[in-house]
Amino acid sequence: MFGLGTWELLLILLIILVIFGAGKLPEIGGSLGKALKNFKSSTKDAAGKDDNSTDSNSTPTKTDDKKD
Repeated sequence: MFGLGTWELLLILLIILVIFGAGKLPEIGGSLGKALKNFKSSTKDAAGKDDNSTDSNSTPTKTDDKKD
């Protein structure tokens, strides 16, 4: 994972704990989770709209091929 070992990750977490404090970490985690959830739903909605827009822009097929 990005070339980071266990000790590097523990050091990063310790620095974050010192900077923000133990009481603030759950709030930061919750905010980050909500942001990721909103991002995922937005990308899913955008992908769905792109799929629908390509279908509506396609050329219609003829259903009546009557020759006079």
